[in-house]
Amino acid sequence: MTPVSDERDRIVAAIERILTGAPEHSNGALTIVALAQEAGVPRNALTQRHLDLKNHFYDRVRERGLVPDSETRLRKQIVRLKELRARDAEQLKELRADVQGLVQVVNQLTLENQQLRDALSSPAGRVRALPLRSGPGMA
Repeated sequence: MTPVSDERDRIVAAIERILTGAPEHSNGALTIVALAQEAGVPRNALTQRHLDLKNHFYDRVRERGLVPDSETRLRKQIVRLKELRARDAEQLKELRADVQGLVQVVNQLTLENQQLRDALSSPAGRVRALPLRSGPGMA
């Protein structure tokens, strides 16, 4: 696909329309997608053929004290991801504490189990099996 001869001129005009708040063919968002739509060119015209105009557009946006929409979205996503990371770190801390407690319980139960086995295997063990009785009132 060959670029249209007036492609650069259309992009420059589209930059001016978007930055003055008078878009004709797009929603006027401060994005490359809106700029391409406004200029009537494919998006890759800005991302591959006319990188200088794409950079010029973003420079002009920043000069006006504005933030490109893509940057705003990314900043919001960064905030959200940092919140998720903090929550995950807290959950991980709780899980590690839970694991430590469970390890202690397992060790205690293993020790008690071994003590009971030793008591059952000794000839004069203190643990005796009681005979099962059944009868009225017995479950």
